[in-house]
Amino acid sequence: MKHCAFLTLDERGDFVIDDEHAIGPLADLGWRVSTLSWRQQATPWSAFDAVVIRSTWDYWNDVDEFLGVLGRIDRQTRLANPLPLVHWNLAKTYLRDLEDRGVPVVPTLWPGRIDAAGIRDGLERLGSREGVVKPVIGANGEDAYRVSLDDPDGRLTDVSKPFAGRQAMLQPFMARVIDEGEFSLFYFNGAFSHAILKVPAASEFRSQEERGAEIRPVLAEQQLLQRGGEAIATLAPAPLYARIDFVRDRDGDFRVMEMELIEPSLYLRTDPGAPLRFAEAIDRYFD
Repeated sequence: MKHCAFLTLDERGDFVIDDEHAIGPLADLGWRVSTLSWRQQATPWSAFDAVVIRSTWDYWNDVDEFLGVLGRIDRQTRLANPLPLVHWNLAKTYLRDLEDRGVPVVPTLWPGRIDAAGIRDGLERLGSREGVVKPVIGANGEDAYRVSLDDPDGRLTDVSKPFAGRQAMLQPFMARVIDEGEFSLFYFNGAFSHAILKVPAASEFRSQEERGAEIRPVLAEQQLLQRGGEAIATLAPAPLYARIDFVRDRDGDFRVMEMELIEPSLYLRTDPGAPLRFAEAIDRYFD
């Protein structure tokens, strides 16, 4: 029986993790799965036929260490998603590449360092009264802040403090995130699998279920599927897994908010066929 490792984090307590839904279907395909923290330095990675990055949601606190671990894994066995793709997807500047490839993305400014004056200037350049400031490298909605031209300087200064020594990005606030929600499309080996709608809690604009968001399985409409297909087609070869997050703009068109290729939650529990599709994708990818 082949042996696969699912990489996770040490402290799993408050996170919703559903990768175990794929373990049964993988066993039926001849795979044994071990779930291991990426921080277990002494792990003999060569003992595994494959390693799949899954719920490593604390990596952004120790990016260099994380990349070092992935480098060691890559030298000892097969890794998915592949290391060059991880490096590309690590910083959200990949949105610029997607835009250059013709993919509609949420408009973004890349000021690097940020302060109150920079936030105001950026919102004016974006033509938006409200915006979202977040780190270029980050996860789980940490240090993402909704800001407004109506905010006092003191509040914008406080928002800027977590970005001391870190690069920031600024986007217009997309009101449809609140009014409708954020759509996520999931792809395995480049093929569409399933879709969900993430509706933030009443007091939130972030769509993580750990922050109270409601998760609903949906049938993706044709325009959304078309946009997802265009986005995933920019990646060659196709990654083992991908989650692409979309929001409608004021004109009703879908724009990419994020393309998650490192450690996206795959919401396997939301679609009865998704665990088997993921298992079969792993089996084909590492054949």
